[in-house]
Amino acid sequence: MDKLFDIKNRVAVITGATGVLCGEMARELARRGAKVAVAGTTQERADKLADEINGMGGNAIGLAVNVLDKDSLIKARDKVMKAYGRVDILVNGAGGNNKAATVSPDLSFFDIPADALKWVFDLNILGTILTTQVFGEVMVKQGKGSIINISSMNSYRPLTNIVAYSAAKAGINNFTQWMAVHFSQKYSADIRVNAIAPGFFLTNQNRFLLVDEKTGEPTSRAKQILGHTPMGRYGTPEDLLGTLVWLASDASAFVTGVVVPVDGGFSAYSGV
Repeated sequence: MDKLFDIKNRVAVITGATGVLCGEMARELARRGAKVAVAGTTQERADKLADEINGMGGNAIGLAVNVLDKDSLIKARDKVMKAYGRVDILVNGAGGNNKAATVSPDLSFFDIPADALKWVFDLNILGTILTTQVFGEVMVKQGKGSIINISSMNSYRPLTNIVAYSAAKAGINNFTQWMAVHFSQKYSADIRVNAIAPGFFLTNQNRFLLVDEKTGEPTSRAKQILGHTPMGRYGTPEDLLGTLVWLASDASAFVTGVVVPVDGGFSAYSGV
């Protein structure tokens, strides 16, 4: 089993690495001996995480990347290839929601601006597709690799108010399945594409929905979420790491095209 889960000296690229969840993923892959390219929206934040990983004995470089700009992605790929010479693992973690694309007491569905909807769709779907194009090309030349997209439980059961994000993450699931088949049939069955669908994690992007800004208390929405999560708590970044390592390693060598819920039982509970 140790051999199956071994990812030592493999090269991982993680977009959205300066966020809470993907930052912990980067640290874990590095702890397990992978060489990690951490990509964020600014060089400063990416370098800060890379320095932290290197300081704990890992091997990391920081990349400033705009996942909606293919030239930016190609430049990042060139840096990774110069530093490490290959790409074994790609985590498409860049994504998020926009308050301007979320129904609220102050914003009805009918008034959500098109540019806010487009921003959410582009960041989550287009950003994942473009990144897979650029780094997946390296995997095709190698004949092997593991791509892990970050989806959401919203993709299975769309949540009220989060209109664009729910639809965008459903698109991620579809793209994951499509790409898994495409790579296997056209290029190599050893290039696998899967996704992780986190349940409810308290992050910067959803804090405004779950914590009352004035009191710091859970909102009514937060209470509903916890009431419909059989394990009775939010997830922590560490809860994603076992699934991440499984999908990144040869332990999942015959697994492709799946979306794995890590949700504390939320998707299994009917509410009664």
